[in-house]
Amino acid sequence: MTYEYELAAAARGFHAVCGVDEAGRGPLAGPVFAAAVILPPGLEAIGLNDSKKLTEKKRDALFDVICERATAYSVAYADETEIDEYNILNATFLAMRRAVAGLSVPADCVLVDGNRAPGTGLPEQCIVKGDGKSVSIAAASILAKVSRDRFMLCLAGEYPQYLFEKHKGYGTALHYEMIEKYGVSPVHRKSFLKKILAKAGE
Repeated sequence: MTYEYELAAAARGFHAVCGVDEAGRGPLAGPVFAAAVILPPGLEAIGLNDSKKLTEKKRDALFDVICERATAYSVAYADETEIDEYNILNATFLAMRRAVAGLSVPADCVLVDGNRAPGTGLPEQCIVKGDGKSVSIAAASILAKVSRDRFMLCLAGEYPQYLFEKHKGYGTALHYEMIEKYGVSPVHRKSFLKKILAKAGE
């Protein structure tokens, strides 16, 4: 994990290069989160990596370090209503644009995980599997993942019957079992549950 992409952008004249990533495109419930991070040089040594390859404990520890040492960071989301209205891809892009817009230091270049650009209005570079290649994207991936997991724990308190603390809204057997038992809640993505809703006549 290096600053290769950030340094390449700097060589092209950009001074505030941010990495952007999302968390929670696949779950059946809750928002999709995105984060944008501008890092100072030198943070590659703290163990940044794709959030999916880190333990929860390591993600939590890195979350605090990133927030303390980032030049700027921002976390945003698009909720389940927006996901149902715009579809998950467009809602993800909406969350990414909100994250970039929320940076306390305006970015002038955006490195995006994946192969589709969110349309921030800034120069954008898509990097496939960027969360394992770019330190700023890796940092964004950690902030987005930890923020969403914490949000789902809050939803678990509001809707304890769905056991969100165990599956974070993903389509596990346990989650489907709870949906079958208790129905679809206000925080579920109805566009992801069309068969179940059709079966229930909703």
